[in-house]
Amino acid sequence: MIKTIIFDFGDVFINLDKVGALENALLNFKLDSIPEDLTHINSLYEMGLMDTSEFVEFYESSFPDVKSDKILEIWNSILKDFPHHRLEFLKSLSESKKYKLILLSNTNDLHIEFVKSYVPFFNEFESYFDVFYLSHEINLRKPNADIYEFVLKQNNLVASETLFVDDLTENTSAAEKLGIHTWNIDPETEDVTTLFETKKELFS
Repeated sequence: MIKTIIFDFGDVFINLDKVGALENALLNFKLDSIPEDLTHINSLYEMGLMDTSEFVEFYESSFPDVKSDKILEIWNSILKDFPHHRLEFLKSLSESKKYKLILLSNTNDLHIEFVKSYVPFFNEFESYFDVFYLSHEINLRKPNADIYEFVLKQNNLVASETLFVDDLTENTSAAEKLGIHTWNIDPETEDVTTLFETKKELFS
């Protein structure tokens, strides 16, 4: 029986435009593909191992023709709308008190601050979780096994009694290796509000 539900944030609650953001970056930075050094820097930033000023300075030095304001615009262009019905679903789930609710998101300070600037109910959203883990605050990142082990240990969770909802196969596959149940949600065709219909075998 499921006692804990761990949710991702992007493309589970808030919609993302991954394709559009990538195209935007390639166009403005005049690249054919994202080089390994940028991927590495982005990962360091997501893990909180580089602060925002260092992150922006790296991009400014790498792309001197792109102003800092434009860099921030490109970086945040992945973030889209947060449908209110998902907040209502989470609220109902929280008020039922049937499950421990945990958020586990790969994110960074720039993204979170940007979301807070245009999602008026972000604080309410956060309040519905028992624990709220952001990668840049805990210095861990999915799909590395240590982030799942950290959450299990910190909350005294039993993997077989835990469900993890995430849109990336690499993340759910890593969790499954530890015995955690998963829902690899497809943001194009599925919505988190159908959780109990989609994974009913885990809740019956």
